[in-house]
Amino acid sequence: MSRQATGGARRDRVREATVREIHQVARTLLVTKGAAAVTINAVAREMGMSGPSLYHYYASRDALVEAVTADFFQELAEAMERDRDEHVGAPLLERFLAACRAMRAWAVGHPAEFEWIFASPVGGAQYRLDSVHRQASLRFAHVFLDLIVEVWDTRPFPVPDPDELPEALREQLRAYSLHIGERLPAEAVHVYVTCWSRLYGLLCLEVLRQMEFVLTDMEPLFEQCLGELAAALGLTRQ
Repeated sequence: MSRQATGGARRDRVREATVREIHQVARTLLVTKGAAAVTINAVAREMGMSGPSLYHYYASRDALVEAVTADFFQELAEAMERDRDEHVGAPLLERFLAACRAMRAWAVGHPAEFEWIFASPVGGAQYRLDSVHRQASLRFAHVFLDLIVEVWDTRPFPVPDPDELPEALREQLRAYSLHIGERLPAEAVHVYVTCWSRLYGLLCLEVLRQMEFVLTDMEPLFEQCLGELAAALGLTRQ
């Protein structure tokens, strides 16, 4: 290997290490001081760098937020995939429950990160096909979606009559069905969206501590919700 190539590889390693440190410092600021504390200048100051130096890595705060958010999505997806895959060969019910419980465990264990990835604006990055945010968020989203598709392909679950759904809702469901390659028909998408909104909504209430006026331990309610979702998907019959 030439001296030039060796030098280039070394620079790449140094850059990658610096990027990892930037992300870790940003995460620490988020957890300890809140989202507003995560700025280019604050991260640079914690690292002993100047603000202009950090702009060599991220051109703006939005770019930094996008990259850190992608990290969180990847971490959450990996946790769900790991627990799901520990039950390879097990009934779908066990894999579904494992993935959902892994999502809750990560959310409860990382409340600042959970709020960040679902509540922080990312400047339209979620809509750019080439954005790291979009790719990471899709990986996360497909953990749940793929399980629902597998349930549907194995044993179709009860669905509403499409003609009884409001037209505006029907059109959106059809559009999403096309978007995912018709892996689920529109009426099955309705069930998927309903299950997801219940799961996600309950986690938001727990992480944001909006139910503490009556529940200091949300796990029993979460488990009840999982049982109801499993029943709606016909998984309890397996």
